Amino acid sequence: MPRIATSKARDPSAAAAGAGKPSDPLLDGDTLELHRVLSELKRVYQFRDRDRICCYDISVTQWFGLDALARGDRLTLNELAAALYLDKSTASRVVDALERKGYVRRTPHPEDGRALALGLTPTGKRLHRRIEEDLLAQERRLLSEFDHEVRRSMVQLIGRLRDAAVARLAAGGGRCCSAE
Repeated sequence: MPRIATSKARDPSAAAAGAGKPSDPLLDGDTLELHRVLSELKRVYQFRDRDRICCYDISVTQWFGLDALARGDRLTLNELAAALYLDKSTASRVVDALERKGYVRRTPHPEDGRALALGLTPTGKRLHRRIEEDLLAQERRLLSEFDHEVRRSMVQLIGRLRDAAVARLAAGGGRCCSAE
């Protein structure tokens, strides 16, 4: 697989200075490097997921929905949409497709008579388990190349990055073209 160069860079401090912020060359360089590494990692994982998950006759987005429902306990459509970072109509189409395939069912919500609860069918649970086992086997092979301490550090660091990104989205940082 071709590797995209990460060392050839425009001057990242120029972007920070242009935004009226004081320049910290080390922070600017680290920011650019992290951005490039994460961007490449996301692309690799998206293609890996697409190539592995399509074998099960569902899309990557449907897999994310299946996984969220396996982790949650009878989610509403709004809760699923929030978990997937999708609007309600897109999440509804994902659920419709999974329901047509027999992986998801809608039942009356136990606490809100106006809402429906989404849950996996036994077939959906089996499919989730098979796909997850497949993906985890790949992750295990990847992680086996690192010492336990490095693996724990990676999980903690990536978890902190995830938490910071979620907090930014919750604070309204996910809006298109929002001013910082």
